[in-house]
Amino acid sequence: MSKVRILLSVVILLSLVGLVQAEEKDIGITFDTTYVSKYMWHGFNILGHDNSALQPSIDIDLWGTGFGTTVWFSRANRTGFRDLDEFDYILYYGDSVFEDTCCAMDYTINWLYYDFTDAPTKDSDLQEVGMQFSWPNMLPESIVPSYYVGKLWPAKSGSAVLKDVGGWVHVVGLGYDWAIPGILPDSSEHVVNLIADLTYNDGYNGAGVDHDWSHATLGASTSFEIAENLTFTPALYYQMTMDDSVNNEDEVWTHLSLTYQF
Repeated sequence: MSKVRILLSVVILLSLVGLVQAEEKDIGITFDTTYVSKYMWHGFNILGHDNSALQPSIDIDLWGTGFGTTVWFSRANRTGFRDLDEFDYILYYGDSVFEDTCCAMDYTINWLYYDFTDAPTKDSDLQEVGMQFSWPNMLPESIVPSYYVGKLWPAKSGSAVLKDVGGWVHVVGLGYDWAIPGILPDSSEHVVNLIADLTYNDGYNGAGVDHDWSHATLGASTSFEIAENLTFTPALYYQMTMDDSVNNEDEVWTHLSLTYQF
């Protein structure tokens, strides 16, 4: 069965679950188009030095049930990277437990299929299962700790090219929403989202990758509503690289995102 048929079958199944649980809630759809000055993925610079990409996506929230699906695409803005044109198909479920307590926890379970459309499936496509956790009430001053763990493996068995690609990745982080008072009289405060994380690469993405702390990332982003349901979000990131097997230099890059929700 093709990957598209598998995806459609799972989406239909999740949709049926959503219909049962919907209770007249609306389906949520989010369109996003993001320009990135570099395509950074768990510390790796996918397109090489200073090569930008356009990365549109569509996310479907299935009636507020926690189930959802995302289709994401990346294409380099320069020629010569056709084999790295990438569709990601993502299925996820998210919820919260222990709400209104100091141990409140938000979690998301996701499955990803990395589809490199202009390269042979057996020698390029990957899958990943991951879990994301965050604890919004654990620390003072609205500082939110988080943890992500993901397992990567080749989509098809028996690939000579991908035989050593796989492994685990662990990302621990902190997030903080910095509220800046409005500059103009009677203007509301503006929020800047600050993040800091540290990644342990446990053989993720290749046998030649060290099992070590690979990099740390600092980032800042903020959003501006430019029309009803239309948001512009600029972001700036800095990566301090600690392991040459993942990356041999520090990185600075930007995201510019335009998001429409309905």
